Amino acid sequence: MVIGIGVRPRLELATAAGIALDRGVLVNEYLETSVPGIFAAGDIARWPDPHSDQRIRVEHWALGQAAARNMLGARERFTPVPFLWSNHYDLSIRYVGHAESWDATRVEGTEDDLALAVRFDRDGQLLALATVARDALSLQTEQTLERVGAVGRGP
Repeated sequence: MVIGIGVRPRLELATAAGIALDRGVLVNEYLETSVPGIFAAGDIARWPDPHSDQRIRVEHWALGQAAARNMLGARERFTPVPFLWSNHYDLSIRYVGHAESWDATRVEGTEDDLALAVRFDRDGQLLALATVARDALSLQTEQTLERVGAVGRGP
């Protein structure tokens, strides 16, 4: 069993600055807050994810890089498919996509062979995939999610 314990964003400074909040600091696709010229990234930012059509908060270094580029004037939309991995000795767990809620899961493999894939779907659409020792499948799924775009839309 794996249990993930998240973080709780510290919102006091954003609140005092009058920045829009909703379970984190709301940012646009450029990671800019409701106050022009103020950007947020990392544990605190909730951005519009084009792949799930939801505002999500995923703690990842890629947001910081994108926010920094945009602070320097790049005006690049943040559109990557969310992903994470966690290594535990010789076991690697990978997760690609985003699923806050789902209506179906499908498990491929068994825990005995330590090569698992768990698919998280909503209304027949893939939202996310968790894998153990299935790195190629994880990368293929990330590419597929990048091509497909938002849930419910075709390529």
